[in-house]
Amino acid sequence: MLSLINVSVSYGPIQAVRNVSIEVSSGEVVTLLGPNGAGKSSLLRAIMGLHPISSGQIDFEGQSISSTATEKIVRRGLTLTPEGRQVFAGLTVYENLRLGAAARRDRKEVDETRSMVFELFPILSDRRNQQAGTLSGGEQQQLAIARSLMSSPRLLMLDEPSLGLAPVIVDQIFRLIVHLRQSGLTLLLVEQNAEVSLSIADRGYVFASGEIEMSGTSQDLRSSTDIMAAYLGVQTNHV
Repeated sequence: MLSLINVSVSYGPIQAVRNVSIEVSSGEVVTLLGPNGAGKSSLLRAIMGLHPISSGQIDFEGQSISSTATEKIVRRGLTLTPEGRQVFAGLTVYENLRLGAAARRDRKEVDETRSMVFELFPILSDRRNQQAGTLSGGEQQQLAIARSLMSSPRLLMLDEPSLGLAPVIVDQIFRLIVHLRQSGLTLLLVEQNAEVSLSIADRGYVFASGEIEMSGTSQDLRSSTDIMAAYLGVQTNHV
């Protein structure tokens, strides 16, 4: 579904991503792991056309999107829930959701998606007329994901969905991700919580200094004590 071939991303003289190749197949949950500054978020932004790639190729469903405008990428069925939620604080929940559907033209289908979103996130239905900036951190994260779903994506990318949230809210968010996967949505997940993300993902890629250091099934990565300790800061007790 999504294929990156030798993709590099630069910010002036700084190369944030170097010759990265990844694959995400339809129906999978794939996670990108690694410390802060490893290049994960830069890669997601490049996939969405928010920052140009300096070399390589990005294909989505068999067609190149390497130089495609972000709005067109969203219309093709690929969207991103950014790090830090980035909801529009001065707008209501309802207005945030409406912006998430800005690239869609069929109002009936948009209304159907909104109804589905309110079923998934009952708290957002209750607070649809409340300003987003007054929501709790967990509620804002739900709104950010719900806003992405309003574009009716076939592949959803999530950038650090657990960042800054209490453990009980993190559990809720990851249960939601599992539910989305079960509904048929394909997901590409950037997450520092390696144990949790690998527990729900099919496969993973480990980033360090803009490069992929290791890739494999979630089970293989979880059982690699060297990788978990060296790159992800996780002490494991596997034998």
